[in-house]
Amino acid sequence: MAGYNIHKMQKKLKKYMDEARYTHTLGVMYTAASLAMCHGEDIERAQVAGLLHDSAKCIPNSKKLKLCRQKGISVTEAEQRSPYLLHAKLGAYLAREKYHVQDPEILSAIECHTTGKPDMTLLEKIIFISDYIEPLRSKAANLAEIRRLAFWDLDRAVYATMRDTLRYLEQENANLDNQTVVAYNYYSELIHRREET
Repeated sequence: MAGYNIHKMQKKLKKYMDEARYTHTLGVMYTAASLAMCHGEDIERAQVAGLLHDSAKCIPNSKKLKLCRQKGISVTEAEQRSPYLLHAKLGAYLAREKYHVQDPEILSAIECHTTGKPDMTLLEKIIFISDYIEPLRSKAANLAEIRRLAFWDLDRAVYATMRDTLRYLEQENANLDNQTVVAYNYYSELIHRREET
């Protein structure tokens, strides 16, 4: 695997983010590296995916839609209604085109970090969870429990994160991406099967 100049990537990325988003991004990168150490994933890959996961977040929503149309990136109905969701797909595009990341698994981890998906790889789970539990996060329900789970059982941590995210979105009457529901059902079934055996 080609080595990445993470310091150079950080300097470039910082130009396109406000301070709060950049601080969050560093938190995700460090959390991803820690989880990679704990679970046996390549640390550099986890750092790169964590660093670039929100690379498109600060692009205005109307521009996100426009860029997706220009670049031939598919837009679901949920993303059309809530264009902020597109930052994951656009982030994967930017990681490839602007930061020269060719590793398909890093790109996939960036692309699914918002909604999750069924049967995620180790790296995908690490980025999905790191985004939720990084040190500056403070408002999510059951955060302390999920932080503990993340270093013990990633599948349970993914399940708990999706469960709490869906509850929150339902309470807020927010737009729901069907991909999250499909992913939640997969991990719910996985955890229940494991508990039965």
